[in-house]
Amino acid sequence: MQLLTVAGPPSSGKTSILLRLACVLARRGRSLGVVKFDCLASRDREIFTQAGIPCLTGLSGALCPDHFFVCNAADAFAWGQGRGVSVLAIESAGLCNRCAPHIEGVLALCVVDSLSGIDTPAKIGPMLRLADVVAVTKGDVVSQAEREVFAFRVRRANPRATVLFVNGLTGQGAEALAHVVGAAPDTTGLDGATLRFTMPAAVCSYCLGQRKIGLDHQMGNVRKMDFGQDAS
Repeated sequence: MQLLTVAGPPSSGKTSILLRLACVLARRGRSLGVVKFDCLASRDREIFTQAGIPCLTGLSGALCPDHFFVCNAADAFAWGQGRGVSVLAIESAGLCNRCAPHIEGVLALCVVDSLSGIDTPAKIGPMLRLADVVAVTKGDVVSQAEREVFAFRVRRANPRATVLFVNGLTGQGAEALAHVVGAAPDTTGLDGATLRFTMPAAVCSYCLGQRKIGLDHQMGNVRKMDFGQDAS
């Protein structure tokens, strides 16, 4: 089974791209399964199920979605194997742009929205900088010049990635993405696999349920700003 990690900001078009990818794979006699990690709510299972795509949703609730993802990634892989799918896409929430779900030896996809602003690629962390493929969505509603500038900014943030424009509505670019996915190596399991980047630092008093503000209530992994710096 081939494994694909998928990350990107909310509403960037990850679900639409996976639906289009599934259609192309089906024409090639292959199947896609999806495990979606989110925080509080997700309609993805309903959407994928209606399209005939096996999907499992996990909600992290009060936990960091990145840590929730890592704790469940191996089980998600086993679920995909049990379903007998050709390709399993594991999608992380990507809520803070710091999400780092990519795994060594596993094809990594980041989805970004060309309407999000030309500075967006510089603001996204390892989920873009360490991706193998960056799919740029909604390029049909911006000018050619804007598309080129955005793609340039993406390549500057991640020079080694393959950059594709994919339209989740029409399916344009999905064939190219399916070609890249088809060339990905098979994955036999995730036990002992290595993340490409560390998870966000955690374990402070607020992680453990503290609600009061102030120095006396802050313990553990706490970072302070320098408010004495020149603001000019």
